Amino acid sequence: MTEPIINDLREFLEILRREGELAVIEEPVDPYLEIAEIHRRVIARQGPALLFTKVKGSAFPVVTNLFGTSRRMELAFGRRPLRFVAELVEMIETMLPPSLEKLWARRGLLRQAAAIGLKTVRKGAILANRQSPARLTELPLLTSWASDGGPFVTLPLVYTEDPGGRGHNLGMYRIQRYDDTTTGIHWQIHKGGGYHYHEAEKLDQPLPLTLFIGGPPALMMAAIAPLPENIPELLLASLILGKKLPLVKDPLGGHPLVAGAEFAAKGMVPPHLRRPEGPFGDHYGYNSLTHDYPVFQVERLYHRDKAIYPATVVGRPRQEDFYIGDFLQELLSPLFPLVMSGVRQLKTFGEAGFHCLAAARVADRYPREAFASGLRIMGEGQLSLTKFLIITDGDLDVADFPRLWRHVLERINWRTDLFVFANVSQDTLDYTGPSVNSGSKAMMMGLGREAKRRLPEEFRQAPPHGCRAARAFLPGTLVLEGSSYEADRELPARLAADPALADWSVVLLVDSVAAATESLQEFIWTFFTRFEPAADIYGATSATVRRFHVGLTPPVVFDCRMKPWYPPVLEVDPATRALVDGKMAKILPNLGA
Repeated sequence: MTEPIINDLREFLEILRREGELAVIEEPVDPYLEIAEIHRRVIARQGPALLFTKVKGSAFPVVTNLFGTSRRMELAFGRRPLRFVAELVEMIETMLPPSLEKLWARRGLLRQAAAIGLKTVRKGAILANRQSPARLTELPLLTSWASDGGPFVTLPLVYTEDPGGRGHNLGMYRIQRYDDTTTGIHWQIHKGGGYHYHEAEKLDQPLPLTLFIGGPPALMMAAIAPLPENIPELLLASLILGKKLPLVKDPLGGHPLVAGAEFAAKGMVPPHLRRPEGPFGDHYGYNSLTHDYPVFQVERLYHRDKAIYPATVVGRPRQEDFYIGDFLQELLSPLFPLVMSGVRQLKTFGEAGFHCLAAARVADRYPREAFASGLRIMGEGQLSLTKFLIITDGDLDVADFPRLWRHVLERINWRTDLFVFANVSQDTLDYTGPSVNSGSKAMMMGLGREAKRRLPEEFRQAPPHGCRAARAFLPGTLVLEGSSYEADRELPARLAADPALADWSVVLLVDSVAAATESLQEFIWTFFTRFEPAADIYGATSATVRRFHVGLTPPVVFDCRMKPWYPPVLEVDPATRALVDGKMAKILPNLGA
């Protein structure tokens, strides 16, 4: 069956409407907190995309939850781009040496490849309206959490070009609106737009920036995709779209405009100018704090007739970005063995905000080849932000966390197979380290065909001294609830030395056993977002250093309690909860309160 090419947001909404995947909400709603809470309740129930037609303070409707289920991801993108990437990699692997016979056999794929790229068109819907100066306060930007520092663009498509002419970047960097013509831009470390700005600052030049909002779903996916720096995002957008991406010239000059975008704000980011940005409830599930970031000075704003403002809401997993991340991993997975020899499968876990936890199945054909593959992963583009990497050569699906965890714990040698890299950069949004952008990483390996040990699965004793509750959650893994970090900082070291726990490979020390073991999702989130490898891992005996490697003896204790410097967990404020409680049955009667 031929899969449709979706040229813009309107075409996608029509497909969703036809498939019963779009709820049109005509009740007046507020972009300040209310829309976000409605969105959260709907996505938690695997509900439809939401089109709000009457938004307080704005003439523009808002659509959210576009990609909040696997089915809507399938409707947006189908299988065509997945097949194309897989077939392209297969062709690269089998075409050498090339021959006319091989080329003819792949003629269909070559025709698809010829359709990828950019094209300039004479007219574009984006040029229908121009505001100069811009009036950004007319846009219905969402404030998602009461603790947020203001309204944010949450599906921003930020386009910049390298000042030296070495390509472009289309990235999704959050945008905080300050006023009609000024925003903050959250350029994190290891991100392409930030590199461009760094180069412009060295030249003491402003960096031109175009902020697109809306457009083909393919454009949104390309902006999020963790591509290597030398692969252009607009090319990936064209690949996912299934045809050349239409661009139109801006009559006032500068960057070309995506013809089918809903909005496009154009301006400059001055060098050496910073302004406080945040707080913001981020996709790790915590309230990231205020820091100084560059400033986007908007000169003009274009928008389509009857423009529709797309948005998402981020927060504690799972949210919409979970489904987006899964699609992108499936799309790009055939490339991993091609660009990282020895890597057979790679998975980053949306349950932990993606960067906190990754796992890989690798080849181990010579001694410690798996270690080399792990280093390659931790040095590749945005994968370099990975905090904890689990490596195995086992014949299993590493996306199956319970099976992976058991397999690795049965095989790991704690004296040689856990590597902690201290004093390195850490994801900007991960506050477990000693300061912003600083912290540590770890790599854990479980190799070999045969298991080295049997793992206990039940804990029938009373909780250890200093702990209130205990539960065995996964084989070899005991979850303990203890005193707070402030009340007893030495508790994890004492637990590691407790002979009653010697049979357990891993002990998690948490603030609440009930919360941490409520589900696999909560276990992964609590575990991997609340510890820093260099500071919060303890062994049964004092760590032994041999040949500059720190070896441990089980139980290995991970201190996953909240620390005083961690930002707070995101929670819905009582007033917003009560407001939406009173409206949900009327807004979406088939969904429930």
